[in-house]
Amino acid sequence: MSSQAAAPGDRHPSLLLLPPPPHPATRLALNTAYEPSLKAAISKLKDETEGDGSVLIVSLTTPILRGFFRRQKTLSWPYAQSILADLYSIISVICAQLSIPTDIHAGPGSVDVRVVLVHHDPSKSTLTDSKPAIEPNNTAIVELATFAAAYHPWEYIFHPNNEPGYQLLSSYLKLLEGIQSLKQSQIVVVEGGLAVSVEPPATSQSSPQTTSHSIVCLGGTFDHLHPGHKLLLTAAALLLNVPEKDSSSTCQLIIGITGDELLKRKKYAELVQPWDERATNTIEFLSSILELSKDGWKRGKTLQIDKSDGCVARFRDGTIEVHCVCIQDAFGPTITTENMDALVVSGETRGGGNAVNERRKELGWRQLETFEVDVLDAEGIVYKSSETQDFASKISSTAIRKLKAESRSRI
Repeated sequence: MSSQAAAPGDRHPSLLLLPPPPHPATRLALNTAYEPSLKAAISKLKDETEGDGSVLIVSLTTPILRGFFRRQKTLSWPYAQSILADLYSIISVICAQLSIPTDIHAGPGSVDVRVVLVHHDPSKSTLTDSKPAIEPNNTAIVELATFAAAYHPWEYIFHPNNEPGYQLLSSYLKLLEGIQSLKQSQIVVVEGGLAVSVEPPATSQSSPQTTSHSIVCLGGTFDHLHPGHKLLLTAAALLLNVPEKDSSSTCQLIIGITGDELLKRKKYAELVQPWDERATNTIEFLSSILELSKDGWKRGKTLQIDKSDGCVARFRDGTIEVHCVCIQDAFGPTITTENMDALVVSGETRGGGNAVNERRKELGWRQLETFEVDVLDAEGIVYKSSETQDFASKISSTAIRKLKAESRSRI
């Protein structure tokens, strides 16, 4: 059985182009560089949003990939997830200040912000005489030309009012020629943060590179999908070793999503979304990172989801398979399926990851390489993976359900 999930939002998504991050890319430096632009773009979309809300794709361009050949690219996963964590934290603080819901499909006035890392080196020419083609590499990250060819059309294109912002806009618009015709009103300049130089080489280029994997797994409730979920899902996708289009191989992202029965005792359980909705929202979000089509997201385009065994979606000509499975315990498929490579956890679920490997060891199976993402705090603090915290104020689905319950009680 298969079903279709509608493309995100009632309108086309909007784009915010961000130039490469400062270095070192500390939280303070990132906030100084990007907070004004993020706040301006989110504010404008909030004021114009109706129906199911707006979607804002934040394209952070950075020379993050290393390697001379297209099929042999590498990246530093710790650096990438740290940048993502800080950006999502900044976004969460902005949304809290503006009273904007952070979960997807949150209704009128909401802005669903999704960060997409795009490989781009401003010191090198990205322009060609031919129309940009979709040319993925062996990672989930694409280059600016492929991004232009696959991500369109846009409602608005925002860019910072500084030199790096204008340079990036110029490069991008040349790549977008012939793909989308834009009105001047659709190109919106927003306040830029502190302009930063792209020299010396970015930290990602000098950091140790991470080995990618064919089968990556993670788990969670993914209720009212929020920035913490977006970070976890994106970070997991960045670990995939994506096969070539014409090969018979497929890489897999296996996502264990807690079954409805286990959530009946959660706080505000009546507002927990059904498993099918949570799985569909998870796949829809991942499509923002993994789907590449020359048609972009034309009106009426839908995601094809096979629901004969959980929820399965395939991207990039079938080279990437996302499989959402219903789990009824803390282990899920990690102790029922031997052939897995990597497990993505957070500081909050670190103990669960250790328990998984202990159980696999008991079964005589190879232990999974574990990758830990940072935890986002509702007050804008990012708990780095090396830290131990109680996470009492972390961004959570429970807090979102509480706000929704309070909102209902006031009606």
